[in-house]
Amino acid sequence: MSNSQSPFEGVADRRSYRDRRRRFHASSVYEVNGEKLSILDMLNRFNDDEFRKGEISRLADMHLKVGQPARYRLDSDLVVLDGGEPLTNDCIKALIYPLLRQDQIETLEQEVADDVDAAYHYDEADLNFRINVFHDRDGLAAVIRSLPRSVPDPQSLGFPDPQVVDDILNLRQGLVIVSGITGSGKTTTIASIMQKLNTTQRLRVITLEDPVEYVMTPDQCLISQRELGADTATFHQGLRSALREDPDVIFVGEIRDIETASLALSAAETGHLVVSTLHTRDAAGVISRLVDLFPAERSREVMSQLSFSLAFVIAQKLVPRKDGTGRVPVFEILKNISAISNLIRTGNWHQIYATMQLQAKERMMTMERHLVELVRADVISKDMAVRYANDASQLQFDGAKRAILR
Repeated sequence: MSNSQSPFEGVADRRSYRDRRRRFHASSVYEVNGEKLSILDMLNRFNDDEFRKGEISRLADMHLKVGQPARYRLDSDLVVLDGGEPLTNDCIKALIYPLLRQDQIETLEQEVADDVDAAYHYDEADLNFRINVFHDRDGLAAVIRSLPRSVPDPQSLGFPDPQVVDDILNLRQGLVIVSGITGSGKTTTIASIMQKLNTTQRLRVITLEDPVEYVMTPDQCLISQRELGADTATFHQGLRSALREDPDVIFVGEIRDIETASLALSAAETGHLVVSTLHTRDAAGVISRLVDLFPAERSREVMSQLSFSLAFVIAQKLVPRKDGTGRVPVFEILKNISAISNLIRTGNWHQIYATMQLQAKERMMTMERHLVELVRADVISKDMAVRYANDASQLQFDGAKRAILR
């Protein structure tokens, strides 16, 4: 391709370029212990047996920042690449730009630059990555996250009650929210549920993602995966279009604004199963976050709508294992039974946690209870349970004895 020829001249050219899973000559530009490494050399570290537990790498992210050596997140710790030189702006460009589309590079090169989210599949190593590139006061920076090389089965995710997944799969309408901080495994949980749906039911599935991280091959379901920036401009525009495309299931990558929230609630009320994510630490926080997206004068209307349309909330965290061999997911499960629905509608959200504690028979689970179960199973330590609990005073390791933060 000549320098003057753009790979994005026309929709067809743009799509074929995006779908080729970019192959390129990786320049060796980053010095580590006197040796020059390419971006592919650095990505291959995620495949190192030393850092793997089964199919999952214990290395979660690679961080690049001007003036600092490259770092990797090993379990929950950020560790420096031994022997790595401080990165320059040009070095980061040489490492990152080959992983991006031309339009994404142009976004980063604008006078007022914007952040870029991208996905990259490294065919030769069978590795998948999610990439975020941004600017800080020192120059270009990037975080590259490793994704599981295959979508795990829901039964292997570690749900405290596997029947919860079956209950979600049997839904024909309603809103399912998976919540947690960045890097808590939300994408993997949803991909696992969606893939199980794909192999067991005959449905029309439309996804709106930023970016597409797990490529799903249609099996029993007919699936259309749409990526922000390439296939649709925004989540709410894509969601509005999806409602005219005869969907049974809609996955919205994230509810970020009032327009997306309003359309998601309406779709869930009118016979669609809508699955999405929010960045909250617990299940009850999802309720307040959704309601707070709307003007105060609409709060009562939204609470009523949410009390009927919400089906499940799954909140999750990743907690380091006691044996130091990786992290284990910890879940909080809220099911919208009549008692929960009434609390949502009346605004008594502070009572949701207590109701979840009392409704274990409905397959509800608080984060603290699951942490205690993992401590008793010798999977995580008490110290980690206390550190990752939303409310450490609710931890009961031995009968009525509560955990105390020391």
